[in-house]
Amino acid sequence: MESFRPIYLKLFVVLIAMVFVGRLFSMQVTNSTEGSTVRRFIQYPYRGLIYDREGRLLVTNEPQFDLMVDSRRMQMNDLEGFCEMLGITPEDYAKRMESLKRDRYQGSVFFEKLSNLEYAKIQDKLVHYPGFYVEPRTTRKYPHTSLGNTLGYTGEISPARLAADTAKYYVQGDYIGISGLERKYEEHLRGKRGVKYMRIGPHGNVVGDFNGGNSDTLAIAGGDLYTTLDLELQQYAEQLMAGKVGSVVAIEPSTGEILAMVSSPSYDPNQLTGRLFSKNFGAISSDSLKPLFTRPTQATYPPGSIFKIIQSLIALQEGVIRAREQIYCDGTLIGDHARPGNYDVRRGIAVSSNNYFYKVFYRIINQRKDPNPFIDARYGLETWGEYVSNFGLGSPLGIDMPSERGGLIPSLQTYDRVYGEKGWRFSNIYSLSIGQGEMLMTPLQMANLAAIMANRGYYYTPHLVKGVGEDGGPLPEFTVKHETGIDSVHFDPVLDGMAEVVNNTARLAVIRDLPIIGKTGTAENPHGHDHSVFMAFAPRENPQIAIAVYVENAGWGGLAAGGTASLLIEKYIKGEITRPWVESYILESRYLQNMPEL
Repeated sequence: MESFRPIYLKLFVVLIAMVFVGRLFSMQVTNSTEGSTVRRFIQYPYRGLIYDREGRLLVTNEPQFDLMVDSRRMQMNDLEGFCEMLGITPEDYAKRMESLKRDRYQGSVFFEKLSNLEYAKIQDKLVHYPGFYVEPRTTRKYPHTSLGNTLGYTGEISPARLAADTAKYYVQGDYIGISGLERKYEEHLRGKRGVKYMRIGPHGNVVGDFNGGNSDTLAIAGGDLYTTLDLELQQYAEQLMAGKVGSVVAIEPSTGEILAMVSSPSYDPNQLTGRLFSKNFGAISSDSLKPLFTRPTQATYPPGSIFKIIQSLIALQEGVIRAREQIYCDGTLIGDHARPGNYDVRRGIAVSSNNYFYKVFYRIINQRKDPNPFIDARYGLETWGEYVSNFGLGSPLGIDMPSERGGLIPSLQTYDRVYGEKGWRFSNIYSLSIGQGEMLMTPLQMANLAAIMANRGYYYTPHLVKGVGEDGGPLPEFTVKHETGIDSVHFDPVLDGMAEVVNNTARLAVIRDLPIIGKTGTAENPHGHDHSVFMAFAPRENPQIAIAVYVENAGWGGLAAGGTASLLIEKYIKGEITRPWVESYILESRYLQNMPEL
């Protein structure tokens, strides 16, 4: 037993030594406010870059520096010189010191987001102000003034999002994606923080590495995003929408890739980065035209006459009408601009006859499945609603953007709440026949409808990111084919009618040698001038682009919306504009004077 005592004694000495070493490390590294000689520096990773579909840079990073202060080591011997160095007043200095977010284990931000030039001016002077030091970080930089709403912006993490971070990745003061793609792809873009330990001299200056750098961890840069966007098309669309309130969404039908997405008015994304973020954000957020509101995915409107093409397809699929069947309309059932006469599907769409679609919708709703008209209407509306939902309406499509709205498609429950169960029938809901009433769609859903027509009955979820990382692909959900349940044979008569819309009633949208298949809409607006709506795709065979344009308070759809859509189609397919008179008309048109008073 005696022989084991030296072993126990040695083990005890080693254990005590390990405790002291651990305690020493703790005191030096994590308890730097208690006279330590080692400071822990966070190494912020480069956030992933964002490119357009041709590899053009949309978002990059710019180095900036935060001036930190360790208040327990700080010595201020020359307040006047310090304030002059930073361009602040002594009063400002006092306020900043009073409002410091003190952390027991690390310094606090005293002056944030110094530029390269600003840092260069103070770098050599900091040695005279013990306790002050600089931590590098990066901020977002935008080579172009486009795509503010789509790209989104970054900012300091809020207490709510910090509390919701169950993985405990973030700490107070971290920057995080707040909106747009920056928020949706935050986990891919953010990278992984690193840590560097440095030895600090008696005056607070860095004198060298700690432990030869063996305790450091490297920061890992975030993943890049390769978007589906065409920068040139986007910039042209924004130019055409200047002075207007509304949306443009252009989609490649065969893939669901979004080529351009405009929310007008918007903002220069460079305004929401750097030290002037708070000032600029206040000005932008208080603008009555709501530039921060992403209209393509969040604004909802009555679709108006563009919904008539869905009514046609449902009626054909259900067999309640035939493509060439002549239905006489005398113009007495509902307000109309179309003349009395016989209408089939093609002519009904071509002249957008409200009375024709009143009768078409009546046949969809009242199919005589029950002799009681109140019960029969329930059967009809339920069937109609199932078809409409297959077109991606009534719920979010699932675009890779936060806060997408799904619009509104009324259901049995909608009318039960208003009229009571079995208390309503066709006469209560007929306004749905022409895309009015309780029905709402987003501009994104309108563009997706154009893609469905281009594909003759199916769509891929519209998306903005083509690949996560240089060798990555889109998220799996964007490769799923969504069928509408409408047989492809029913599309030709509808497309024939849409072709006539462009050739006969939307002349501003006609492009020589490039057939456009489209539909105008003039959505009623109880608060002011009607809204101008146009959806289209081109060319008819092997379509390359599907588009929806919505211009608020601009009147008839064949003018503002139709002209804008046709110019973007021509720009994308031909690469040039051959109708300068149309371009001049759209560029010179301003509809802000038609806006209702707020």
